[in-house]
Amino acid sequence: MAHFAEIDGDNIVLRVLRVQNEVLDDNGTEDEGKGIRFLNQLLGPSIWIQTSYSGSFRKNFAGIGDTYNSEKDAFIRNKPYDSWLFDEDTCQWYPPVEKPNDNNDYLWDEDNQQWIEY
Repeated sequence: MAHFAEIDGDNIVLRVLRVQNEVLDDNGTEDEGKGIRFLNQLLGPSIWIQTSYSGSFRKNFAGIGDTYNSEKDAFIRNKPYDSWLFDEDTCQWYPPVEKPNDNNDYLWDEDNQQWIEY
């Protein structure tokens, strides 16, 4: 099963749909173009981009409201906090202070730039 993200003119993800493998199969090889043609025939013309649930391509699995960056060929989540930094390689946001690795639950406190255990 493959997943496709519909994006608008500003490259914002509107929705993500699944397409059965039978639609995509081209002699044992998945064909993104077949999935795009199938969705356009089914739902009308739109911009569809295949996304990977495992993140094996296009860096991250697309979610509603995410942005598709064509230069990086990646789906990028919205910046969660003003202080968070962007990793150009993974196309993910990360905090300026590493989260403690002690199996406790934490929330990010943006005002104090620290993790708060809860």
